[in-house]
Amino acid sequence: MKLDSDDFELFGLPRRCAQDRVQIDARWKALQAEVHPDRFATEGAAAQRVAMQWAVRVNEAYARLKDPLKRAAYLCELQGAKVDAENNTAMPASFLIHQMAWREALDDARDGAAVESLNDEVLAFRRAALAELESTLDERRDWAAAAQQVRALMFVERFAHDLDRRLEALGQ
Repeated sequence: MKLDSDDFELFGLPRRCAQDRVQIDARWKALQAEVHPDRFATEGAAAQRVAMQWAVRVNEAYARLKDPLKRAAYLCELQGAKVDAENNTAMPASFLIHQMAWREALDDARDGAAVESLNDEVLAFRRAALAELESTLDERRDWAAAAQQVRALMFVERFAHDLDRRLEALGQ
């Protein structure tokens, strides 16, 4: 293993958006078993520091690889298509219309049933958008379009959290 390997290489996975979560989890457990600092307890402070660096590196890679949206953003970055969501908010007009309609629907929702219905709609949109993103990355290999899709999905994730908070507040 090399510290400068990308996450996919580190985990022995193909550089694709579509991944098997079970395989990612199993590989993480195996890597953690290899690099856990406790394994190097008798080898001195230097070996333990290196093991700690490896453990941190493996955990950071795992956090990116296990989450489909973070994995997609990482693939874009590896190909030079910066997502840069903090500074680049460009999104397709059709998505902006969805975004505004969802916000209005959430503002107008007065009961749990209305919020649940909106939540179902947003989750269905998210599933379809993730499938489209996988196709953009793995089949078309259109990194710039994928970066734009990632930015849109980041909004969907934030909005889904807002829906969860509203449902909690309503006792749902």
